[in-house]
Amino acid sequence: MLRSIRTKTVRVGPVEIGGARPFALIAGPCVIENDEHPFFMAEKIQAITRELGVPYIFKASFDKANRTAGDSFRGPGLEGGLAILEKVRERFEVPVTTDVHELNQAEPVGAVVDLLQIPAFLCRQTDLLLRAAETGKAVNIKKGQFLAPWDIEHAAEKARSTGNPNILITERGTTFGYNNLVVDMRGFPIMRETGTPLVFDVTHSLQLPGGAGKSSGGQSRYIRELASAGVACGVDALFMEVHDDPENAASDGPNACPLSELPAILGRLVAIERAVREMDEAGESEAPAS
Repeated sequence: MLRSIRTKTVRVGPVEIGGARPFALIAGPCVIENDEHPFFMAEKIQAITRELGVPYIFKASFDKANRTAGDSFRGPGLEGGLAILEKVRERFEVPVTTDVHELNQAEPVGAVVDLLQIPAFLCRQTDLLLRAAETGKAVNIKKGQFLAPWDIEHAAEKARSTGNPNILITERGTTFGYNNLVVDMRGFPIMRETGTPLVFDVTHSLQLPGGAGKSSGGQSRYIRELASAGVACGVDALFMEVHDDPENAASDGPNACPLSELPAILGRLVAIERAVREMDEAGESEAPAS
């Protein structure tokens, strides 16, 4: 049964992910674009998630260090970005997360955020995993586009070797030919069977890396369908990059979820999860005693 696999419980600030809990949402703009936009997005997304009862973690990057072209917008940098994330956390009383790319970023980022994110391209960097976990904050390791589902647990074990139990892993698609990604739904139960809570990065799974020449393309029109499949498969949290104006977003606009569509999509996902839980509970109650 879909929910018969119970993962561990991981704490991200006041939010608990995993176990038998409803899915949480990690969402926000891809990158911090200016001094005002993160606050606008955090307020809007928090209002939507509160209405639907979805636990929420705000996400935005202070530096997009892995952009396709060297002249792409990267963000405000470490110091300026962390100052903004800290204010978002305080103003809205919401957990926040951002990526770390280098060893020397882990400590200052860990002093501000509730969840450190390891980019997919860096998921095998042992020293980075250890340094992030040593901060004592929760760590989310994105599965590389080049890894099989069963391989990402090795990265989680590295992080947990520091004594930090609050480790998440994230599915974000697998390289399928040039400029394309696919999601293998078999990977969801495979990864959850390890006991590590699983996040499904819906919007990055719909990215077309380098597909727009000097930047990545994307297929945001499939967000609803892919997210629905993930929730039906029992993922513990969803990750979505959300933007109020994707066509003019500074990064990852083509695969971002339009803010205007988020309420309907989340409402659908909550209903799907409720239906799956009811079916699983009915099946368990009808199962013959062993």
